[in-house]
Formats: sequence, structure tokens, C-alpha cells
Amino acid sequence: MIQENYQRIRKEIDDICLGCNRSPEDVLLIAVSKTKPVSDMEELLNIGVRDFGENYPQELTEKYGVLPKSVHLHQIGHLQTNKVKYIIDKACMIHAVDSLHLAKTIEKECEKHDLDMDILIEVNFAEEESKFGVKKEETEELVRSIAELCPRVHIQGLMTIAPFVENPEHNRPIFKGMRELALDIKSKNIDNVSMNALSMGMTNDYKIAIEEGATMVRVGTAIFGARNYNK
Repeated sequence: MIQENYQRIRKEIDDICLGCNRSPEDVLLIAVSKTKPVSDMEELLNIGVRDFGENYPQELTEKYGVLPKSVHLHQIGHLQTNKVKYIIDKACMIHAVDSLHLAKTIEKECEKHDLDMDILIEVNFAEEESKFGVKKEETEELVRSIAELCPRVHIQGLMTIAPFVENPEHNRPIFKGMRELALDIKSKNIDNVSMNALSMGMTNDYKIAIEEGATMVRVGTAIFGARNYNK
């Protein structure tokens, strides 16, 4: 069932892309495997899936130890500075950087391990009190600061978590605004900043996000089923 779910969603993504004159290759489907066992992930490995999203550094670290090194583990959840050291040489990208302090910690760990790290800036576009992320009007300033002070940390674009809504159409203005924000920052041609990645859209609203320019969607429940947090 997991394989079928993934393939169905991948086909939906491809169809949406073709419907809005985008290449399906422009959208990466990240299978959010947080709280799910490695055996579930291995079902997807068997059909060539390599990109998985993890929220918790400890879980990412444990899975990294047993999964093939060809797997790309994305740190998509909020990351505390004291946990950076555990995933710095294991995550392929950190999606939720929302402060200069966190970026400096990533830079410090990159220096220790002699490596570079791709990141996304998390924007709290809807300004929800329960969500992490920088305010949209403060995003460019943060991007410039990180680009200047953290040469090993490479900003690839932006990320957001839209509100959970009954009607996904209600999030369209947020996704459209994120795309416009990314394009605006990209137009400034800031060194060490590419702005080619836009990570937005989850199980409930990824279709709308793709229509508005998402290049990465993070889908978990629709692939793996509901999560049990009472382990």
C-alpha cells in the first residue's frame, strides 16, 4: 500500500506540473517518514525512492545508521542549536533555518567536519503564533546576514508550513506570496544564495502549492498513513 500511495501521489504531481506548463522533474516529492519504521521506508527504497523527511535529529541519526548511504535524509522539522552536531554530516539539507544564531551553529559544525550544508530559510508567512519561522518582511535581512557570515552554509531557497485548513484553496495566497518573496530575493543576486528551491505543501495542500511554484513538497500521511505519537 505504501508503494501504491507514493506512486499515486507522484502521478498526481506529474499531472499537475503538466497542467501548468512545468516539468515534473522540477518538483521533488519528499516522503515524510518521521515516526515511521525503517521497514516502511525500505518499501519505497525498493521502487527507487531516495528522499525522505525527518523531524527529529535523534530519529534521523538512528535511521542514517541503518539505511543505505544513497538515501537523502532531509531535516525538515525545527532544529535546536544543540542538536545540529548530531545531523550535520547526515542530513542532505536543513529545511527550517529561521535565525542567524542557528545558521552560525551550522557554520561552526560545518567547519569542524570540513563540509558545507545546503539550507532553506523557514518563513512564517501566515504569522501563526504556534509556528516557527522568520517574518516575511525580515526574510531578506536574515538571508543577507547568513550569506555574509556563514560561507559554508548555502541558502538554496525558502520553506514554509501553511496553516491547516479544511479548504486548501485558502492557502493559495500564502503559496503565491512565498513564490513572490523568493523571486524578489533572487532578483537581488546575493552571493552564496540561489533561491531555486521552494519547499511548501504537505498532504492536505500540496496540489495548490505546486500550482503556485513549489519545487519540493513534503508528504507523509498520504504515503505512510496516520502517525502514532504514543510510542
